[in-house]
Order: sequence, then structure tokens, then C-alpha cells
Amino acid sequence: MKIVRVIYTIAPEYVARNQENIAAIASELRAMNHPGIRYSTYLLPDGKTFMHFDHFENEEAHQVLLGLESFKKFDTELHANGFEVEPKLELLSFVAASYEVLD
Repeated sequence: MKIVRVIYTIAPEYVARNQENIAAIASELRAMNHPGIRYSTYLLPDGKTFMHFDHFENEEAHQVLLGLESFKKFDTELHANGFEVEPKLELLSFVAASYEVLD
């Protein structure tokens, strides 16, 4: 299993567009119904910091996400608009959950 957390802060005027791009990724993943990908994104209380929290069955599943057209569009536009706080990527180790997770 691969667990990835990415957190970054963007300009307030780009928040709505970023949310639209993230929703497009989630929609494409739901339609794909890949059993090895759990993708979620959250907006922090400051209204401009995003946290992506993803579980992947393996590296191949992670590459599926990265290869989506919706993800490529999100990534290109996000980097073109710049960051107030640069993305911080962390690879996490699973300990326990009250729900079923990928293994």
C-alpha cells in the first residue's frame, strides 16, 4: 500500500478553479471505479490550503491517477497559478483504521 499526503496553499482567487479541477479528478476516478485507488481532498479552515490524502494499492495504481487527463490539467493549471506555500508531499505508513482500507 502507498499512502500519500500533499498539502499546499494557493492564492484565494484560484481556490474555486482548483476545486473544480479536483472535482473533475474525483469524477473521473468514480467513473473508472479502480479498486486500488482511494482519492480525497480537503480544504483547510483558512479557505486556501488544500490537503490531498490518497491510498493506493501499489505504485501502479498511483501511476493511474497521475496519468488521468483530469489530473494532468489540474497539475498544469495549479503550477501555472503559483503557490503561497509550496506543496509538501509525505509518504505515510498505515497503522490502523475503523474502516476497510486498501492493503
